[in-house]
Amino acid sequence: MLLVVDVGNTQTHFGTFRDEQLLEHWRFATVRQSTADQLGAAVNNLLGLRGYDFDDLDSSIVSSTVPQLEPEWSAMAARYLGHEMLVVGPGTKTGMAIRYDNPREIGADRLVNAVAIRERFGGAAVCVDFGTATTFDVVSREGEYVGGALMTGIEISLEALSERGARLPKVDLAPPRSVIGKNTIDAIRSGVVFGYAGAVDAITRRLYDELGERPDVVATGGLARLVVPFCEEIEEIDDLLTLTGLRLLHERNS
Repeated sequence: MLLVVDVGNTQTHFGTFRDEQLLEHWRFATVRQSTADQLGAAVNNLLGLRGYDFDDLDSSIVSSTVPQLEPEWSAMAARYLGHEMLVVGPGTKTGMAIRYDNPREIGADRLVNAVAIRERFGGAAVCVDFGTATTFDVVSREGEYVGGALMTGIEISLEALSERGARLPKVDLAPPRSVIGKNTIDAIRSGVVFGYAGAVDAITRRLYDELGERPDVVATGGLARLVVPFCEEIEEIDDLLTLTGLRLLHERNS
């Protein structure tokens, strides 16, 4: 089996594939101070819930937006899985042309998502990833990665609002009941969620203009299901898009 690991700033999402079939997947909170042993224990415990163990894993790949965790995941694989884990980064074979001023600046998660949408749609496509940051990654009709856009994630904006506004409470993210909030909590939820949905739609429409056509648009990431129902330009949510991209990259670098 193949172990695929997507380490985000907030959550770590990992799963197991047998050939092209995703067998299981799990999420847990990303802890930046985690050691290789702690990561190994977490993976082993979750695998055990489905009747698997380390011996079932014969290869692995990781993409990480948290630099200090890359060596820990690599050490975990070497110590407990007995093989070298493939780390997505500069030099990883993507099978696609990269039209970016400095390809080394591209976040591993963005590269993985681009590979996944190119494989899935085969033409112009956009991935909107709702995580700690909200990222837009664009593949052209010719199958080239041409760049994208980044904006602060919805959780960061919500935290900044409560931290900078002395009288504003901390608010749990939830779908707004209406645009016109009848209390402070509902007003914040309305502004944050509808505001983000509008911003996402606006950026996406501008991407159409620059591409000269309307591409396929897919969303992924832990917060997609909160915002996408209020967006007009996103056609679907694919929670497993990044894991699929990791599988594809492993195939191209094996």
